[in-house]
Amino acid sequence: MERRNFIKIAPLAGLAGAIAPAGVLASAMNERSASAMGAAIPDRQYQVNLLHRIARPVVENMSKGTLKKNMPLEKGPGYGLAVEKVTYLEAFARCISGLAPWLALPDDTTAEGKLRQEVRGQVLQGIVNAVNPSSPDYLNFRSEGQPLVDAAYLCQTFMRAPEALWQPLDNTTKANVVKELKELRRIRPAYNNWLLFAAMVEAFLLSINEEWEPMRTMVATKKIQEWYAGDGFYSDGPQFSLDYYNGYVMHPMFTDMLKVLVDKGQWAKADLEQGIKRMQRYAELQERMIAPDGTYPALGRSMTYRTAAFQPLVQLALQHQLPEGVTPAQVRCAMTAIMKNIFEMEGTFDKQGWLQLGICGHQPEVADVYTSTGSLYICTNGFLALGLPATDPFWTDPAAEWTAQKVWSGKKIKKDYHVNY
Repeated sequence: MERRNFIKIAPLAGLAGAIAPAGVLASAMNERSASAMGAAIPDRQYQVNLLHRIARPVVENMSKGTLKKNMPLEKGPGYGLAVEKVTYLEAFARCISGLAPWLALPDDTTAEGKLRQEVRGQVLQGIVNAVNPSSPDYLNFRSEGQPLVDAAYLCQTFMRAPEALWQPLDNTTKANVVKELKELRRIRPAYNNWLLFAAMVEAFLLSINEEWEPMRTMVATKKIQEWYAGDGFYSDGPQFSLDYYNGYVMHPMFTDMLKVLVDKGQWAKADLEQGIKRMQRYAELQERMIAPDGTYPALGRSMTYRTAAFQPLVQLALQHQLPEGVTPAQVRCAMTAIMKNIFEMEGTFDKQGWLQLGICGHQPEVADVYTSTGSLYICTNGFLALGLPATDPFWTDPAAEWTAQKVWSGKKIKKDYHVNY
């Protein structure tokens, strides 16, 4: 335990200083001094530093055209994909989909604001490189099936931050993006969550007034509704599996897609409202699954996606739509505790700062046959609440206990019961 406590703050604060602009360096030095005196780093500052630590190798290399050159290619046991054809798009698209709400905040002169402006510039240049056939980091949309998955995360990026990450792109880059997205129609999606990936691509095209295929969004919507299993859970295809795919994909992408359709007058608002209510119920259960020490059950597929499991909870916080009885402060505190457990464990990052396969540390044995280094960067989707300004109650309210802490210290809690919507 003493080793874990030593790791908890000092290396992160030091790394934040080493990789950030001068203003952030000074801030990190102050954090280190505060840490030595026993003071805690504020949750927002901690999460910003950690998000940058995770994302920096991906977005910095992508902006320089060196992602393919420098990113390691660790693979899960029995890995069955053509790794060099899929892992780089995985890394970049997944990473920036979680960065998007934070990058959408307006510029300011704070240390965080300067860092955000720097990262936004890297992401925008990375997008240019991703779809430029002359770039050494031109990403593969044209072969294999996996690019459909990660193109959906790229589209989610644009849908989450259109003014920050889509509109500033030059016309050639926009045209290149659209061309690559339309090429994905060659892929027949699997009869599960992949229907949402195809639908997200079409929903984004609709959102920018491009030609789109309504059939793909209609099929995805009808099937997801049909696969609703009850009490906030969707089945991922006809057969239910107990895992975190409701967090990784189902709830966030379903509601994001429906919002575009509703905003464009292509779908009934009542279905979006129902989808949000179901997502709220799922998030309510997620919050209760976070143990008093900030751990959670390790079960099901894709556990190497780490904090992305809690995407519904933080997305609802971002949208000011948390379920009744779940306060912003308890979500903030619970998520910070989870992050510390995961990302401060030795082995979660390699010596060059890249994520490694595992849940808490380096545990390649838990990786799936489709998991490689690039897959791991979906974890940034656990940081969506950073899209709320620093003045939001999510960040300024006093620290609060989450449900499990209250339960196991004998305090009053809200009774839980299943829902019928």
